[in-house]
Amino acid sequence: MSSHSRVRLGMVGGGQGAFIGAVHRIASRIDDRFELVAGALSSDAARAAASAAELGIAADRSYADYAEMARAEAARPDGIRAVAIVTPNHMHAGPAIAFLEAGISVICDKPLAATAEQAEKIAAAVAASDAHFVLTHNYTGYPLMRQARAMIARGDLGTIRVVQAEYAQDWLAGNVETTGNKQAVWRTDPKQAGAGGSIGDIGTHAFNLLSFVTGLETEALAADLHMFGEGRQVDDNAHIMLRFAGGAKGMVWASQVASGCENGLRLRIYGDKGGIEWGQENPNQMTFAKLGEPKQILTRGGAGLGGGAGDWTRIPPGHPEGYLEGFANIYSDAADLIEGKSDGALLPGIEAGLDGMWFIGACVESSKADGAWVKRG
Repeated sequence: MSSHSRVRLGMVGGGQGAFIGAVHRIASRIDDRFELVAGALSSDAARAAASAAELGIAADRSYADYAEMARAEAARPDGIRAVAIVTPNHMHAGPAIAFLEAGISVICDKPLAATAEQAEKIAAAVAASDAHFVLTHNYTGYPLMRQARAMIARGDLGTIRVVQAEYAQDWLAGNVETTGNKQAVWRTDPKQAGAGGSIGDIGTHAFNLLSFVTGLETEALAADLHMFGEGRQVDDNAHIMLRFAGGAKGMVWASQVASGCENGLRLRIYGDKGGIEWGQENPNQMTFAKLGEPKQILTRGGAGLGGGAGDWTRIPPGHPEGYLEGFANIYSDAADLIEGKSDGALLPGIEAGLDGMWFIGACVESSKADGAWVKRG
């Protein structure tokens, strides 16, 4: 990676005890592209100040709320150029809109929002702003997923016929939300997470990744959502069938009650000339099979990939790269976009966010109608 100036970064949410805030901070620094200088890290002022002190943020740039932060940072000559929003889903819209209106680029965790109304308000703010909007669907930053996208675009698999995506976890197999687990509490609360449980939390990742890699547009879906957890108000398991423009068929399985599964995101794509298979838990290898020929094992940054494969990796093949490095690719691409060095073509943006919101809404609508097909409007 070549050297660059650092983009001044702020953060909303992500204070003490927050999982995803730490991930964003690490990812933003892996390639030394960002410097965290401001934050509204908690809705509790004392906790926000303590979190800021721990992270080395100056006291006068620790804010009591995001609106104050947007106003103050926009007015500073050394103000932030981008903000990372790492709050629960229902708190994405307010900060995103405030910073976009202040001319500050937004890097937002997924899904886009908790409700369709919030999502549309964010989309309107993006359209009206000169600032950029990036949604951190981080698995699109994995080198072999970008490689797969390039292979499919140039026709290596031929015409795509079948797409299978799954994301299986077991961390909600028990009623973890009753133990006070912070992540489980908000992710199973429809007021904070939105209508989608597993479909919003991990199903959107699987749906986004298959869309990113294949380039296919989903025309309709049919979903069967279920709550296995006692008293749970949002789905914890989902089976979804997809119909794509052009005739390809697909399926998504999202589950957070699959006992023994840790973070089983898998993608399998089959065309009339070949197929690929990849799993997130071993992300440095991908199987590629040309029809009628022996399977090949492609490795991250390895021999025979060509093209831009080396642009997305940092260390020689055989040294594992994974979750944090894929996340860092999103952040580095965002830095290039903000600094006017690229068009951000590989970055998930507002359209990816709206696609995810359609996916969640259509799944809920379909399941309520006993699995009826829901067409994209």
